[in-house]
Amino acid sequence: MKICPYLILALSLAGCNASREKTEKLWPGSDPASVVLPVSKPLPEAEIRKYHKIVQDFYDTTLLPGGFNGAMLVARKGQVVFEKYAGIGHLGAAKDSINTNTSFHIASVSKTFTAMAVLKLWEEGRLDIHKAVSAYLPGFNYPGVTVKTLLNHRSGLPNYVNVMEQRGWDKTDTVSNEDLLQFLIRRKDELMPGSPDRNFSYCNTNYALLALVIEKVTGVTYARYLSETFFRPLGMDHTFVFEARMADSVLPSYNWRGEKEPFTYLDLVYGDKNIYSSPRDMLKWDVALSSGKLFRRETLDSAYTGYSHEKPGVRNYGLGWRLYLYPDKRRIIYHNGWWHGNNAVFTRLVQDSATVIILVNQFNRRIYEARKLYSALGNYELQAGEE
Repeated sequence: MKICPYLILALSLAGCNASREKTEKLWPGSDPASVVLPVSKPLPEAEIRKYHKIVQDFYDTTLLPGGFNGAMLVARKGQVVFEKYAGIGHLGAAKDSINTNTSFHIASVSKTFTAMAVLKLWEEGRLDIHKAVSAYLPGFNYPGVTVKTLLNHRSGLPNYVNVMEQRGWDKTDTVSNEDLLQFLIRRKDELMPGSPDRNFSYCNTNYALLALVIEKVTGVTYARYLSETFFRPLGMDHTFVFEARMADSVLPSYNWRGEKEPFTYLDLVYGDKNIYSSPRDMLKWDVALSSGKLFRRETLDSAYTGYSHEKPGVRNYGLGWRLYLYPDKRRIIYHNGWWHGNNAVFTRLVQDSATVIILVNQFNRRIYEARKLYSALGNYELQAGEE
């Protein structure tokens, strides 16, 4: 009897969770106890073969010809139907093959964790997303900017990735989240921010500030809060927040020519990026969100509601999630990522219970063509990707 790959993964997770020792609470309100995820019923073998072939064809014709160096996992109803690892972690060096334990920089897909961390604190009554950011970050002098407008990219704030260089930040001085906050406060008159909640404008600054809000409310670091709230309870053993001390040990990234991307002065800012994870860990994140084990339905509904209606169409943005919202109530919940040579795709086809995860450490624009799969896994017409 053949056993579905995801069933093995789920049983392994359950066993790991069952054996994990309980630890005392490390910060007020924390509970690092394991979350046992549900085990789905095995898919019929014919269905597994059908979807495996669909994804294999995409992998062979779209990804491999582009020099794919990374990992891809596709699941349906929580069960893996396709999983591939290709290439090596350090190009031109030791043959350290990319495998199930490889942790990739997931770039802007990190925003999904930041957003859900904020919403967890909201659900617990520890912060109010409708309050001004200045209620949590004293000195923040941008009236009308609320936690919610950070979450849905309607704050009107400038993108630090651009303005810090334009306004003369010394590139020999590595930027921290606190540096970013103080830069915004001191240089407000020069930055000419837009009006809050006037329109949608995707902006990394929003999520760097949200990471500081998390730290202010919890009294612990962003990395520790995510570890205690999501990563450890879900058994995401290959997921972590990057810190400076890890610079020589994390997976490096490369441009499309195979040249290593250097560390830059913006590489320590977190919240908008800087989470590393593996495809199997990201599947656990997907299953946890879908299972109702972590959040109340009302919280998830808030996260998956579209808040950008300036342009007609199905494309929208929720609270930390990009969305395709169709008139017949079908929806795609996803986020892409791109930082240096790291690219990421994390897509959840809700009504079809399908998940597509692609992570690479050598720049490869072709991974965003994963949208071609969605019409085969479900029945969707999509526009080009955003990242």
